[in-house]
Amino acid sequence: MKSIFVQRKNIVYTFIAILLILFPFMNDSRSMMILFTQVFIFAIFAMSYDLLLGFTGIVSFGHAMFFGIGAYAVGIFMKQFEPTLPYFLLAVVITILITAIVSYVVGLLTLRLKSHFYAMLTLAFASLFLVLAEKWRTLTHGNDGFTFRTPELFRDRLDFYLICLVSMIVVFLLLNRFTNSPLGKVLQAIRENEQRTESLGYSVIQYKIIASVVSGVLAGFAGILYSVSLRFVNTSVFTMDITLDALLMTIIGGVGTLIGAIIGAGLIEFAHHWLTELAKVHWIFERWIIFFGIIYILVVMFFPRGIVGTVRNIKMKSKKRVIEKSEQQKAAG
Repeated sequence: MKSIFVQRKNIVYTFIAILLILFPFMNDSRSMMILFTQVFIFAIFAMSYDLLLGFTGIVSFGHAMFFGIGAYAVGIFMKQFEPTLPYFLLAVVITILITAIVSYVVGLLTLRLKSHFYAMLTLAFASLFLVLAEKWRTLTHGNDGFTFRTPELFRDRLDFYLICLVSMIVVFLLLNRFTNSPLGKVLQAIRENEQRTESLGYSVIQYKIIASVVSGVLAGFAGILYSVSLRFVNTSVFTMDITLDALLMTIIGGVGTLIGAIIGAGLIEFAHHWLTELAKVHWIFERWIIFFGIIYILVVMFFPRGIVGTVRNIKMKSKKRVIEKSEQQKAAG
């Protein structure tokens, strides 16, 4: 029964992926292509956050620092050197190294703390990177930021759309495999009951650090794609708003589901786009952030476990009812 469900789910995912690949060839809207590209980028970022929150039970307020490291790494390399593919790949490698080291060090210093103590300390670390980006003007140009050129491969919007789509699919498959591996099962056990997991002999802190490093590296990669999509970077990539976006995408889509992070990213980016467009139609929508907040409240009220989590809960209840009815019929027969 479970294998049939998995096969159906894989068929649906494959069908959606094919539709997304064909979309730019069926619709020539440049704005929609750019919007979908942003969805793919933030979906990667949201999935990296979901690995922490949904599968390990870690609430971080400093996830934007990894996103910002990736954005600045590619921007500085493309600004200081020739905007060629080898230098871009070198920027990716440097980002992986820096985010891995920073997430490892931050994890060692903070993951022994519990709940909001850890969250606030990660926020402090993110603030340090924000201040560094503001003050190191010779390299980052401060709050003004800077523009940069990108490799030829990324200048065509269709090519970049497909690159971001493939990146999102690859990250989803890798994280799906990671979370279903024995290591991923331990992370979920830590989320459910950290004390019991530790009593079974697992080094909880080490597993948390592994999750933190993987999450940080993927967030840095999302920052690279985001910076390349704009061809501009400034200190906004280190702000709390970026982390809150990832948090809300994860909560709205469904914590601990991965696919929920993608759905949440799509909903938030499309809602932001539509509300911004409505501001041109009527003055009341100029305060679109209020309507944005209302959408968040309604989703949390009616989908407390997120969209994917609520749908799964409904399916589980319907299956239980079917099983109970069949058992009653057997008992009566």
